[in-house]
Amino acid sequence: MACVCPEEPKMSWKETGPMCERAAFIKACEEREETMAALCRRFGISRKTGYKWLERYAREGDLGLLERSRAPHQHPNMTSADLESAIVAVRQEHRWGPKKIAVGLLRQFAAEEIPALSTIGDIVKRNGLLIPRRRRRHCSPSTQPLAHAVESNRVWCADFKGWFCTADGHRVDPLTVSDAHSRYLLACQGMRGKTDTVHVMGVFETLFRSYGMPERIRTDNGAPFASTGLSGLSRLSVWWMRLGITPERIKPATPSENGRHERMHLTLKQDTATPPAGTPRKQQEAFDRFVRYYNEERPHEALGQVVPAAVYAPSPRPYPARMPAVEYGDDMQVRRVRGAGQMKWRGHDVLVSQALAYQTVGLSPIGDGVWEVYFCTTPIGIFEEKKLRVRAAKQGEKGVLYHKNSTVPPPPEEGEL
Repeated sequence: MACVCPEEPKMSWKETGPMCERAAFIKACEEREETMAALCRRFGISRKTGYKWLERYAREGDLGLLERSRAPHQHPNMTSADLESAIVAVRQEHRWGPKKIAVGLLRQFAAEEIPALSTIGDIVKRNGLLIPRRRRRHCSPSTQPLAHAVESNRVWCADFKGWFCTADGHRVDPLTVSDAHSRYLLACQGMRGKTDTVHVMGVFETLFRSYGMPERIRTDNGAPFASTGLSGLSRLSVWWMRLGITPERIKPATPSENGRHERMHLTLKQDTATPPAGTPRKQQEAFDRFVRYYNEERPHEALGQVVPAAVYAPSPRPYPARMPAVEYGDDMQVRRVRGAGQMKWRGHDVLVSQALAYQTVGLSPIGDGVWEVYFCTTPIGIFEEKKLRVRAAKQGEKGVLYHKNSTVPPPPEEGEL
């Protein structure tokens, strides 16, 4: 007959680890009820081990009972102390990553002495010089890369780094401009809250006089680079177009399309605004030092670890002494836009864009009572006579919004493949 045991309440087994066993051994030693030999036999350790933990506890307290690494203090492939000190010094001075640190070490050490990039990274981390960043989800690669930036001054990138206040409470809005091909930082100007068209135009005029003019300038869709008016035109972009510069605007909420410029902003913030300077003047001095350092000292991975100053060359297009005149073909109707942004059409006022005030536009017929509106060489919209309005072109509308120098082909004719 089988024996049935009464059910007992369920309870988990008690588990102990090495730390608990060592603490129990130390407590038993302090009670002095047994000899060291008897205690060691009870805990299953040698007397040598028992005295070791007792000595560590007396010297370091509870921390002395923690397990220590058994790795040797030295080994044949270990990085020398001088080399490790040099790595730490470069990191503390520049906040570079392993690749740039390796390039910087070539000034003091031979190439065969420099350790692997992973080793440099371990040394930086071991010395507490690694600043952890929150992991973010990455967006898919841009479908419109800057493939046309194949030489200097083909594309300039411009943007405002997020504003911040100096220690004395003054606001600073850094305006940054860089060359997309060479990564050369052309300007980093603290605008002190003055981000209007006039002040921004003054910065660009200084750049044009110093470096010549680019073919294109790529920006986001914020003021003063763009507006919500016709074709996103602003007074600043109209000025660029008069100078023969094509404005390029990235898609809304897609900073990755200007990623190389945005990445520079991270380095700018780390080196000049963490923490901010005491006054706007001191902050501008920090910006100026950063521009020299970024262009002439900091190697750039995308350039084969050479500095941007070694790649950039000024533009052969000089800033003109007088604004070029806007000319249109004989087959176009030319209208002058008045101060309120309107043009006259057969006795009627037609709103075009206030950004085009006191400029001339050209109208080219593309249908019965339908005209394509041009400013300089760029189509900016469609004028419908019956409705007396100028509207933005629809996506894919034939013959519209395709610049004559654009690398994007116009849509095919109806019936074409």
